[in-house]
Amino acid sequence: MTELDRAVPRAAGRPARRRGGSGVLSDGWWPILFVAPLLIGVAVFYLWPILQTFWFSFTTFGVFGGQTFSGVANYVALVQDPEFYSSLINTLIYTAIVLLGVPLAVWLAALLNTPGLRFASFYRVLFFLPYVAMPTAVALVWRLIYNGDYGILNWVLSLVGIPRPYWISTPGFAIVAVSIVGLWSSLGFSMIVLAAGLKAIPPELYEAAELDGASPGRRFRAVTVPLLTPTIFFVTVVTVISSFQLFDLLYALMGPRNPAMPSSMSLVFYFFQAGFVDNQQGFAAAIAIAIFVLIGLVTLVQFRLQRRWVADV
Repeated sequence: MTELDRAVPRAAGRPARRRGGSGVLSDGWWPILFVAPLLIGVAVFYLWPILQTFWFSFTTFGVFGGQTFSGVANYVALVQDPEFYSSLINTLIYTAIVLLGVPLAVWLAALLNTPGLRFASFYRVLFFLPYVAMPTAVALVWRLIYNGDYGILNWVLSLVGIPRPYWISTPGFAIVAVSIVGLWSSLGFSMIVLAAGLKAIPPELYEAAELDGASPGRRFRAVTVPLLTPTIFFVTVVTVISSFQLFDLLYALMGPRNPAMPSSMSLVFYFFQAGFVDNQQGFAAAIAIAIFVLIGLVTLVQFRLQRRWVADV
């Protein structure tokens, strides 16, 4: 065997050397360098405030500043406060009513996706406008609609002889009235996302179902809804998270001095009341952590339950 024959197997068996130095520098640092601005932004504006709020929830702030460690006193006061449970119930009521808009958005998105429908893009824009509008502007319009003396809603009710309630200043009516506005304003976002999901459904499935004699309603139930369940799940999760953060719409629509506000406040308004009105920053931090944990638990439950009804497509 020649010297060349002996050298070739040894060269072939050696691992190839990497170019550009060590593997860490060539493969690891450059990607980290490019995503570093995003990671720094997340750490500064998200992670650090969460950690700081968590620490503040174990402290008591003085009237003129300063703070002292108080252990779990804020959490004990929170679970003993009846307003916490009433605000939680109001938030759950608002979330449940807004979630009723998801099946309505599925039906409207499928309707606007009908082949040959004229002005479909115009209708989508009309439904999407309330979502991009400022919540304060939306609240001002609906305050005129809900006005107990000269609102258009009560005017319509008077035509058929129904008593005219004061929608946003009557306990019991107020949270339902706010929830209807929330449902209306979130409908456009849900429709746009669901319309994108409808575009991903192969048209051959509808053609096969039509050849089998399936009616439009049957095609909607057997083809559209099952294949749209991943998108419906996404819309549901986003809707629940945003509903638990109800504040600006409630504040602008009802106002802090509304007589129905104590029985209609949400969790975030409860946090605002404690931290910025009553000047109890430590207690407000405990409320914020409780909201954070509740959103996490509800989202976890949704992800657990989605295995039972979301199609694997």
